[in-house]
Amino acid sequence: MATKRWMLAHGRHLDLGEKALVMGVLNVTPDSFSDGGLFGTTQSALAQARLMVGQGATIIDVGGESTRPGAESVTAAEEQRRVLPVIEALAAEGSCLISIDTYREETARLAVAAGAHIVNDVWGVQREPDIARLAAETGAGLVIMHTGREREKLSDVIADQSQFLGRSLEIAEASGVELERIVLDPGFGFAKDPDENLDLMARFEELHGFGLPLLVGTSRKRFIGHVTGRDADQRDMGTAATSVILRLKGAALFRVHNVAVNMDALAFADAMLAREGRQASISR
Repeated sequence: MATKRWMLAHGRHLDLGEKALVMGVLNVTPDSFSDGGLFGTTQSALAQARLMVGQGATIIDVGGESTRPGAESVTAAEEQRRVLPVIEALAAEGSCLISIDTYREETARLAVAAGAHIVNDVWGVQREPDIARLAAETGAGLVIMHTGREREKLSDVIADQSQFLGRSLEIAEASGVELERIVLDPGFGFAKDPDENLDLMARFEELHGFGLPLLVGTSRKRFIGHVTGRDADQRDMGTAATSVILRLKGAALFRVHNVAVNMDALAFADAMLAREGRQASISR
């Protein structure tokens, strides 16, 4: 699997491809779908971040507003009140790379100033396009996610990915964002029914046509419950199964709640990829 260097803010970078990397989910919210209210204080959030880093997470993704279906919007001020102290504390410790999960340019700007290296936008820089300009100005890594919310989707899941993400990449290019700073996320669970999510998994390799590294966020999503019959807090094994499938299909980054379970699963996927690579080399 080809390695690509992902350039990030504050002079940092990650090499993506050869080994699966994990982004730990840190929701400092009262209402996220599986862990709302658990990490609402800076102290509890830092404890969880340290646990995830100890289990192998390379990146901690800090979010201050729930993105679950039907969640109530919060003000920018409230979002910033929740996330900035956590980001500042994590940056001071220096034990991990930090991502800010936001679609607001103002929050992203303050988060990068506080020490975040990556901006993770669930609206694919189409809700607030200035977020792309911010990434260009600060050199932050930019995760551009696909969503089906608040628009008419195409019936073919890959065609819809191409249409939406193509527009996002046009915005990023016009704003001066270098391709080496961009990772794409196909947005599992975001206005996609179970069949659409499974079709997206089955056809995941087609997304390599973008020529950019791919991040996936299947963790504890509703479609996993549809397949397994499990409630949200019991979907980590199902999540790990999707992580293995998507790693074998070329995903580079995995955004998860349970780092330990997914690290073990991905270690096996990487071992198989390495073995297949060696055997292919021998046979040539």
